[in-house]
Amino acid sequence: MTQIRERSVLFADLRGSTALFETLGNAEATSVVTHTVSLIAQAVDECGGKLVKTLGDGLMAVFDNAADGVRSSVRMHELLERVVSRGKQHGASQGLSALRMQVALAHGEIVEMSGDCFGDAVNVAARLLNHAGDNETLITKEVLLGLGSAMKSRFRSLDLIAVRGRAEPVHVYVLDKPQVGDVAATQFGDIIQAVEPDGIRLVWLDLDRVFDIGSMPIVLGRSTQATYCITDGRVSRSHARIDWHGGSFSLTDLSYNGTFVRFGNDGEIVSLRRGSCTLHGSGSIGLGSSPTDLSAPTVRFEVLHFADTEPLPLGQSRSRG
Repeated sequence: MTQIRERSVLFADLRGSTALFETLGNAEATSVVTHTVSLIAQAVDECGGKLVKTLGDGLMAVFDNAADGVRSSVRMHELLERVVSRGKQHGASQGLSALRMQVALAHGEIVEMSGDCFGDAVNVAARLLNHAGDNETLITKEVLLGLGSAMKSRFRSLDLIAVRGRAEPVHVYVLDKPQVGDVAATQFGDIIQAVEPDGIRLVWLDLDRVFDIGSMPIVLGRSTQATYCITDGRVSRSHARIDWHGGSFSLTDLSYNGTFVRFGNDGEIVSLRRGSCTLHGSGSIGLGSSPTDLSAPTVRFEVLHFADTEPLPLGQSRSRG
């Protein structure tokens, strides 16, 4: 029987499962992934949703309302964290410890037919997963409008994002993670006290642009609809995203080949694979391979403080007298 209904559609996807197959072998890795997907699927039933199908290392579900869908997403992240934490306590492989999850929700009219669901909301939710970083939940504006004020306050806007296969961009929101005091943690060096910048400068070949805080988020990618378009075949359509949050710029990898950050001219290389790090000072961002690969598409960056000084040519350091 075919039915047309208003539904919130949720897609969840495990990342890092490839490493499990490399470390555990096919049989054991398949068992772990299947068990983990079955576990997070419990969150659908707990929150009054309907599991439409599992998708290898992910799932699709629908909910009568947005609030139940978001609650299910939060519960999924809690369940996965429990699996990963228990694995670490019992000396599980690094592959299990590296499991991450992305969740995306959209709301709208869908067609329910033969146990499956179809429609614009289904397509948008599925493709939003490509814009999500590790352990992120992304929702559309239509989902946000269906939430109570307390739950709405947990989301922040990523503004309009171009979604593949859709002519109109989608207003997307991300579920905030808890913040720790007023410091910004980075994957490079120690935790540093946040000194709020005003903008960020990006340079690739002759594409030299300065973005202020109001321009966030910046999507770096090959798509002509990306905020900062890098026309190189090794770059994903939406490869990485720069957000402004908590007084600092955060870079999140959205690709399958990874994003690599080098701080300064010869600093440590930070490898982001669906992960994030805080950008500070200046350095370079390698899209798909390390900035040390001279043939790789590399974007140089400088975090700017407009009130203090004009930006210097990238690669030239500021004296601290």
